[in-house]
Amino acid sequence: MTEKTPEKAPHVPVLLRPLLRAVAPVEGVWIDGTFGAGGYTRGLLEAGAAQVIGIDRDPLAHEMAAPWVAEYGDRLRLVQSNFAQMDEAATGVDGVVLDLGVSSMQLDRAERGFSFMKEGPLDMRMSQDGPSAADLVNELDEVALAEILFVYGEERASRRIAKSIVRSREDAPITSTLRLSGLIESCLPRSKPGQSHPATRSFQALRIAVNDEYGALFAGLMAAERALKPGGTLAVVTFHSVEDRMVKRFLQARAGATGNANRFAPVLETEPPQFELIGRKAVGPDPEELDENPRARSAKMRLARRTDAPSGEIDAKSIAMPMLSKSDGTARSKGGR
Repeated sequence: MTEKTPEKAPHVPVLLRPLLRAVAPVEGVWIDGTFGAGGYTRGLLEAGAAQVIGIDRDPLAHEMAAPWVAEYGDRLRLVQSNFAQMDEAATGVDGVVLDLGVSSMQLDRAERGFSFMKEGPLDMRMSQDGPSAADLVNELDEVALAEILFVYGEERASRRIAKSIVRSREDAPITSTLRLSGLIESCLPRSKPGQSHPATRSFQALRIAVNDEYGALFAGLMAAERALKPGGTLAVVTFHSVEDRMVKRFLQARAGATGNANRFAPVLETEPPQFELIGRKAVGPDPEELDENPRARSAKMRLARRTDAPSGEIDAKSIAMPMLSKSDGTARSKGGR
């Protein structure tokens, strides 16, 4: 192997082959709204895309791409931004792909603070600015912490973990990933072989809160609707149930497939659908991909085709986006024990 191999393929993009099959032949201009290590961008360019606009708010993604972007010339354009503003970078595009969640590029770097398996500062900021995970863990009260863990991580032991965090930080601020990971692990039963690490859900919740991932996802789906031309394809890859539910409900709502039709009710005039669903179910990894890339086991991809209807507005509540409390900025929840 040459030294350039890690730069060219630092991780395997999940569900790339099903995406390329679904949109074949690949052509025109695409937006890769979660550029990361460039896996989707490379796949689209090599499959025939005329140009890919890679968007990422993480400065590290742009730094790592610098050694190889020159080989594509004008076919690749990088934009440091949040995909929620993708329509400011381009409109009338042929496709948009979003690979949600944290990338292996970020997990593999202990200094970024995303991993509960590696010692590092408790950071988790994708854009590397603003409040960090350590700020939330050490400054929010017990109720606010429990809400974040329950709503964003679906952690059933959220109250127990939040209580332990508040008690532990009285001795010293919690600033490292392994200290927080160990604290969470001590609150939960020992995991059995094959189960996820006890800190998985809590770290996910803090990452989502730090980066406002649900707010960005909702805004990003609306931005994709504005950016795509009629006939353009939207592909969204998710890794956990809340995100997948949001994407599913957004696409159903924008495709007019809400399932609330009543043949006895009066016919109401509704706006034409902005999307046409491609397949009724999400696409998952096949056995071959699971063998090659275990990270794909929880991945789901949903596809839709843009219609020629004008883009419009939609209430975030209609896709069940977890709402934030106006009083303290934390997620509303009744749950967590």
